[in-house]
Amino acid sequence: MEIREIVDDIDRKLIAALQRDATTAYAALGKEVGLSAGAAHERVRKLRERGVIRRTTIDVDPAALGQGVLAYVMVDSSAWMGDSADAFAAIPELVEAHVIAGSASVLVKVRAATTGQLQDVLRRLYGIEGVSGTQATVVLETFFERGVAAGAG
Repeated sequence: MEIREIVDDIDRKLIAALQRDATTAYAALGKEVGLSAGAAHERVRKLRERGVIRRTTIDVDPAALGQGVLAYVMVDSSAWMGDSADAFAAIPELVEAHVIAGSASVLVKVRAATTGQLQDVLRRLYGIEGVSGTQATVVLETFFERGVAAGAG
């Protein structure tokens, strides 16, 4: 069953509210969507159980943690990279990794302290079996970042 089929408008409103502030009390969530606190809690629990809500996290300023360099790296390969998830996950500076279609095989998002550390990450990427090249794009400024839009239907 597709997630689109199991998430109704109330669920979408709950998700949107939690995306704005995951610490919102169930009473406030319920009031926002027209449910009791208990009913809101039960809906959120079911969304977690079904994997619609995969995790609850916090949004941290990377620069405040000394990770002010953001880069996207296209990884070229001489082999299928779909079985290399563990090798990519072993590089802690990689915050996302995606197998892609197109001129490259994998797209990774890197957070590093310096361009020197980014260069070291690129070296470690070459250590992954099958990696034959990289093309890095360093971000100069971020206008915005957002999560999945819960309100889209």
